[in-house]
Amino acid sequence: MNNQFKKGVLDLCVLAFLETGDSYGYDLADSLTSKIQVADGTVYPILRKLAADGFVSTYLKESQNGPPRKYYHLTQMGTDRLKNDRAEWKEFTKAVDEIIEATNRGDSNDKI
Repeated sequence: MNNQFKKGVLDLCVLAFLETGDSYGYDLADSLTSKIQVADGTVYPILRKLAADGFVSTYLKESQNGPPRKYYHLTQMGTDRLKNDRAEWKEFTKAVDEIIEATNRGDSNDKI
């Protein structure tokens, strides 16, 4: 998948995953990379930025398999941003789909 496509939506994807429940970094990275081909290390800077901006909060939770894990939780600001970004994404992808389909059919630009 084109890297430029990915860069614009990774924050949205991380917020969407966190909407389903709190997660620790590795699990979140694993979930994301199972859907979109990105390096595991890509997710951690995104999580740090989202936390610094107040869209997610963090807490430590004891693990039976080693040291405590840092979990990420979607804040109200994060929920609001996700709602806004999701609506913008749907509007954007709809417009792109219309353009692609219209040009694929050979329609003129003034009909797009």
